[in-house]
Amino acid sequence: MTTFDKRKDAFESKFARDEDLRFRATSRRNKLLGLWAAEKLGKTGDEADAYVREVIRSDMAEAGDDDVLRKVRGDFQAAGVAQADGEIRRTMDELMAKAVAQIEAS
Repeated sequence: MTTFDKRKDAFESKFARDEDLRFRATSRRNKLLGLWAAEKLGKTGDEADAYVREVIRSDMAEAGDDDVLRKVRGDFQAAGVAQADGEIRRTMDELMAKAVAQIEAS
């Protein structure tokens, strides 16, 4: 195997690991976001668990985080919970960092 082939394989492996981490971190972030939003909406127990699943499913609508943001913002608006888009996005960013740290620690 040439040096070029080894290097190519290393880059491909790193890309695969990074994509796996991104997928798992996004899924975990969405779960944490669902729990955070459920608390703000006053949901507990089975109702909160069901809401978390809704938030996770909302991420399948399109690429990126906008679909999740729209879901949470819409639910907040419907329930009269005052949260600006910037606050929700900031929380999403904080929870993504937390999700990555949890995954790397496991």
